[in-house]
Amino acid sequence: MVVQQHRSKGGARAVCALAVVGVMAATAGCSAGGGGDRAVADERGGTDSLDAVRRAAAVLAGTVSGTGSAAVAGTAPDSGAGTVAGTAEVRTSMETAAGGTRVTIRGRGTYDFRTRTGRLTVVLPKDAAGEDEHRPITELLAPGALYMKNRGAGVPADKWVRVDTTALEDGNLVTGGVTDPMAAAELLCGARQVTYEGKTELAGVAVRHYRGTADIGLAAREAAPGSRGVLAAAAKGFSKHTVPFDAYLDEQGRLRKVRHRFSFANEGPAVEVVSTTLLFGFGVPVSVRLPDGPDIYTGRIRQR
Repeated sequence: MVVQQHRSKGGARAVCALAVVGVMAATAGCSAGGGGDRAVADERGGTDSLDAVRRAAAVLAGTVSGTGSAAVAGTAPDSGAGTVAGTAEVRTSMETAAGGTRVTIRGRGTYDFRTRTGRLTVVLPKDAAGEDEHRPITELLAPGALYMKNRGAGVPADKWVRVDTTALEDGNLVTGGVTDPMAAAELLCGARQVTYEGKTELAGVAVRHYRGTADIGLAAREAAPGSRGVLAAAAKGFSKHTVPFDAYLDEQGRLRKVRHRFSFANEGPAVEVVSTTLLFGFGVPVSVRLPDGPDIYTGRIRQR
């Protein structure tokens, strides 16, 4: 598989290339206040809706309690009311269209919102890499870094590739074919307009559905210090700084599902990337061991 370096000017060309080939700290949460950037909550939700959405990342990290019962440590994963978040199982999908072909990249794994580390297996669709089959890509997520194994592009199969996510034009919101789960949550720190769409059910769990737009630059300023570099990079690299979203929170204020619609229009027609993150199994054990120096590939990556 050939992966184009994510250094081209503008987002559209990079995202199209990613679609074709298939691969598109410790504390967290929005800071208090919000400065002079006033957000707007629709009358259907009011300020409570805006606050619930903006605090979603902090609830996941366990730095604040949600809207329901106080979090209780030591309970079984996803055992119901009172289960502390902190960690979760994750499913992701990233969908885009390029050249008339719609491509969906899927991932699954676990994530620790307290340390912003996770391990995901990313599956490319057939022909997305220019071949019928491709081995799943293993991705390790860490503050400011993305590690990929089975990446292709001339990288030996037993080696990892390390990417500095603060240097990516999109801050790793789409580059790896997966939006970092904490980055997905912390984008909601930049919510400016929120409407409450009502209650629904998601995988048997009662959730509240919120819809709105988030400002990437505001999210970068409001996010925890360990997350600001990645979001600040995205704020500079995207042609459109507002991101429409749909967020689903359970009775404890935990984010269960979030869908972002990223748009790139710097060169040629606009390209839309829809990224969805599903969270469940809260409290699951998560263990992530980052590669040692000798296991990281430092050679040339083949260009497309």
